[in-house]
Amino acid sequence: MPPTGTPPSRALPSKESGLFKEVLHYYEDRQLKKGLKTADTILKKFPNHGETLCMKGLILTHLGRRDEGLELVKQGVRLDLTSHICWHVFGLIQKGQKNYEEALKSYTQALRFDKDNMNILRDAAHLQTQLRLYDNLVETRHTLLRLRPQLRQNWIALAVAYHLSGNLREAKAVLEQYERIIKNVPDYDVEYSEILLYHVRVLEDLGDYTEAIALLDASAKERTIIDRVAIMEFRARILSKAGKEEAQQAWQGLIEQNPECYDYLKGFLSSRGIEFDAVTDENRSKASQILHDFSEQFAKASAPRRLALDIALGDEFKGLLEPFLRTRLEKGVPSLFADLKSLYRSPEKRAIIELTATSILSTLAHPSTDPCPPGTDPTTYIWTLYFLAQHHSFLGRHKQALELLDEAITHTPTLPELYMFKARVLKRAGDPFGAAKAMDLARTLDLQDRFLNTKCGKYRLRAGLFEEAVEVFGLFTKKDAPSPSQDLEDMQSLVYLTEEADAHLRNGDLAMALKKYDAIHKIFDVYEDDQFDFHGYSVRKFTINIYLNLLQWEDNLRSHPAYVHSAIEASRILVKVHDEPSIATKSNADSQLSGAEKKAKKKAKKAEKKVQEEAKKANNAANEDKGLDVSPSKDDDPDGTKLLQAPDPLERAAKVLKPLATLAKSNIEAWIAIYDVAIRRKKYLQAIHALNSAHSLDADSPVLHVRVVDFKRRWTSLEQKPSEAVAIAVSVAITKLLPDEVSLEAFNSQYLQRQFSRADAILAFAQVSRLLGAPREEVEAAIFNALNADVDLKLDTAVETVAFLNEIQSPRADEFREACRGKFELSTLFLSADELTAARKAVVQKDPVAEALEEKAEVIS
Repeated sequence: MPPTGTPPSRALPSKESGLFKEVLHYYEDRQLKKGLKTADTILKKFPNHGETLCMKGLILTHLGRRDEGLELVKQGVRLDLTSHICWHVFGLIQKGQKNYEEALKSYTQALRFDKDNMNILRDAAHLQTQLRLYDNLVETRHTLLRLRPQLRQNWIALAVAYHLSGNLREAKAVLEQYERIIKNVPDYDVEYSEILLYHVRVLEDLGDYTEAIALLDASAKERTIIDRVAIMEFRARILSKAGKEEAQQAWQGLIEQNPECYDYLKGFLSSRGIEFDAVTDENRSKASQILHDFSEQFAKASAPRRLALDIALGDEFKGLLEPFLRTRLEKGVPSLFADLKSLYRSPEKRAIIELTATSILSTLAHPSTDPCPPGTDPTTYIWTLYFLAQHHSFLGRHKQALELLDEAITHTPTLPELYMFKARVLKRAGDPFGAAKAMDLARTLDLQDRFLNTKCGKYRLRAGLFEEAVEVFGLFTKKDAPSPSQDLEDMQSLVYLTEEADAHLRNGDLAMALKKYDAIHKIFDVYEDDQFDFHGYSVRKFTINIYLNLLQWEDNLRSHPAYVHSAIEASRILVKVHDEPSIATKSNADSQLSGAEKKAKKKAKKAEKKVQEEAKKANNAANEDKGLDVSPSKDDDPDGTKLLQAPDPLERAAKVLKPLATLAKSNIEAWIAIYDVAIRRKKYLQAIHALNSAHSLDADSPVLHVRVVDFKRRWTSLEQKPSEAVAIAVSVAITKLLPDEVSLEAFNSQYLQRQFSRADAILAFAQVSRLLGAPREEVEAAIFNALNADVDLKLDTAVETVAFLNEIQSPRADEFREACRGKFELSTLFLSADELTAARKAVVQKDPVAEALEEKAEVIS
């Protein structure tokens, strides 16, 4: 918004005052070069005129000369500290740089000297919403309404401000006052319709159900609310909350419109006094009967039948499952297992599903050369094998799953889903190379399918094949992009960035892994910044309900799995760098390149620089407004080394982990990562809070056991404790986790005695023993107990154990690796270095099967 509002001719003669108004006019019309020329004319006579200097700086910023423009604005503010224009311009610059806190301070200063400036007040309100300063927002919106009460959006903005601040009663009062004074509402007024729906939402949140129903009924009768489905949904939900009998009829109407909606069916059950997530033995038969009636009424709808499977038990479940399963297998629904997977939480239902699917297969099984059994479709046979393979793989029976898939592939070798799931089974079994190979076979069946190619690239990354993965991704990225990886990053592909970062981490390239995790964090920063444009737009367009949902989503933005994972992994890397700074210098990827590779990389950098310079010249030649948005800067750290070597790794780790303390409370890995950073920053209260939070989630967690001992050792070895209050609080808390009368060695032994059948607990015991200075032989002896028949050794734990043995330079590491190789027959994670190299090469080598499939795909296409 241009900085206008009061006469700008501060201490200028009339001629120059007119010129300054022209500068503002040119800026508003985006005639930036004319505005710059006019500003220079004023500054020739009055070089210290602060407002003109600020306007010139603002124009230069829009022309792309950011540093020069910012310096001029700062100079102008210093020369005229009482000018609202100077402070407004400074706020605009800071807002464009996403520095919202400082921008709001500048707007506050501007309002000191022009308290009724509409533009400044409006911008300040947007900044207050962005920063979640809702009490201040209410005050600002009050001022805007007082200045312009004839604007509808000012009334609604004030109601929203009250709503956000938690004062729903005042929001209701504002809406009622607005509806009393509004006149001559045209037919089908979408804006007024949205306001009424928002009013209903406020009444529902307040619990004024009778008033909400009355407003809905009146609006429906007068047709002032246009969205008829919204009326029905609000009405059904509010009647259910109010306990009215009419709720059943309301939900019935919604179900008749859309019988596939789970929420409508659950709402109907709720209106009959049955909470779907808490069905009891007393009302189970009633719920089953209701869903059965809906299944009869809507014969083509699958939602009632699917929900009935959640409720039914025993023979009833078996009776409902068989037709449900058979129908979808005959139709060839690939997502059938994903639909039923939630039922596997019940061992009884899991067993019935296996028995039923196996029974169906027995009626279909036949050699592929023989004709099908009468009345059956051969595709049913394939999809039944596919479903059972998913079932066995989910339960960890990977060999059975592979046998079923091989049988299906022999019968129908041109179905991509079979190869795709074979890749998933091999991945779960610990064979990333075989998985990548299988996914490549799936890709060859349809080389133009974006999904298949993307999955193939993803699996190649998991096998450590970066160049081969980028080659596949490059088939569908922009041809003029610097690289497929850069294009995917520009498109904010979280899946790709997460997989690439994890692949770099597995390969030991901490610098590139950290760089990609940091790219994920920047994407979430962009998501957070993007909401700013909606603070004005949503109120102006009266899309209030959606806007409030957006703010709620933004408040929980960093609970997204991609952010949680990247934050935890990035913090672990930074902790490693803090513990061993030499890691940062070892991770320079260029030092491992050959002479030819270095020469090629240098040539590529030179070519990229040339392209950027040409683009810059073209942009400078064009007379266009570049805006105040921060443009992407040139990547001067292509291999991530500078990022890894940046100072204060713990502070950076604490910054990315900070949102997880409130948004990932149920994630024990997040609390362990927070502890690892806090203890090294000597934030003992934060560290013990993290341990207590992790303990409340899983008291027997192996990683927690290691950290409790670590904290006790660090705390008791402190020569000088923190303040007395902190010392008392920490001592009380740690005593609850590890009593003073129990030694660390005894605590460690007691833990192993309780968890002797868990391999991850045995590893934790060995790590603590090493921490306490136990001989290496004793540690090795403890670790090899994980190979006993009565110990549950999982693949991930076996890999971590091999890594730990290598870390302590155990001569028995290869012995344990070979033992794991025999225990996990399908896994390739325990191969020797030479065998791993050969396995990687085999992934991208064409074999007769792949060539035959590719030929078939070409013939079909």
